[in-house]
Amino acid sequence: MQLQSPLVLLSGCVGFGEEYTRIEGFSNRDVGAVCLKGTTGQARPGNAPHRVCETPMGMINAIGLQNPGVDKVVDEILPTLDFNETRFIANVSGSTIEEYIQVTRKFDDSDIDAIEINISCPNVKEGGVAFGNDPEMSARVVEACRAVTDKPLITKLSPNQTDIAANARGCIEAGTDGFAVINTLMGMAVDIHSRTPIIGNNQGGLSGPAIKPVALLKVHQVYQVARDHDIPIIGQGGIMTAEDALEFIIAGATTVGIGTALFYDPLVCPKINEGILAYLKQHDLESVEQITGTLVLNENPTLCKGKI
Repeated sequence: MQLQSPLVLLSGCVGFGEEYTRIEGFSNRDVGAVCLKGTTGQARPGNAPHRVCETPMGMINAIGLQNPGVDKVVDEILPTLDFNETRFIANVSGSTIEEYIQVTRKFDDSDIDAIEINISCPNVKEGGVAFGNDPEMSARVVEACRAVTDKPLITKLSPNQTDIAANARGCIEAGTDGFAVINTLMGMAVDIHSRTPIIGNNQGGLSGPAIKPVALLKVHQVYQVARDHDIPIIGQGGIMTAEDALEFIIAGATTVGIGTALFYDPLVCPKINEGILAYLKQHDLESVEQITGTLVLNENPTLCKGKI
C-alpha cells in the first residue's frame, strides 16, 4: 500500500472515519490511512461508565469495543466513506478465533483497503489481550484470518507480554503483512474518596506521552525481526509532535499512528507533517524511508568509572 502521508489515525480515536474527515480544516493530504473502530461479529454495547479517565501525560480508556457489528459496518457505514480521500483500514476484534474469521471474511468482501487484527485489546474481559499475550494463540489468529482474505493483514501487538519479538516472529510465519506496535498498556486510576477504580471496567488501556518510551523500545525490538522479512511497522504510542514521529521512524517504524493527540488537537496532523518535512529538508533527504530503522546503538556501554 502506498500512502500519501506517513501518518495513520488509530482505531477507536476517529470512530468509523466520518467523525474526523468532517472536521473543518481536514485535508486528505495530511493522513495516509484511517483505522476504523474495532468491529466484532455482533453489535456490542461496550463497558459500563466511566470509560475514559485523564491521567498525568495520558489517559486510560475502557470502551469495551462498542460497535454496531460487522454487517452494519460493511453494508451501511463503508458505502458512506470516500475511498478517494484516504486509505481505510478495518479493525477486526473477537472473543474466539471463529469470530475473527467471520469478521475478516465479511471485510474481505468489501472495499476496505486493509485489515488490522486486534489481538491485544486490554479493556475487554475475553479474547483480545489473552490472544495477544500468547505467541501461539496470536499466530493461530493470524493464520486463521490469512486463510480467508487476500487483503493486507496488519497485526496489532500487545506490549503486555514477555517477548514481543518472539510473538512478531510467529505472526510473520503465520502470514501477517505488517504490524501495529504497540497497543495500550494496562493501567488503573483510583478515586480516593470512594476507594474504587474510576474506570467502570476497573482497568483499561493507558495511552499518551506516558507510554512513548515503552512503545519506542517495542518498535525497535519488533523491527529486529520484521526487517529481515520486509514487514512494515506502524509505530504508535504517545506521538504528539514531529520529533516524536521521527523517533519512531528512526527506531524502525515505516509509518506512525496518531491517537490520543487528536483528543486535544484534532488538527495536529498537518503540524506533524510540516515538522517531518522540515527535518527531511534540513538533512537533504527526500523520504522518510531513508531514515527508517537507522538507529545507531551505543556499542559496549560501560559503567562510568570513579570513586564515591
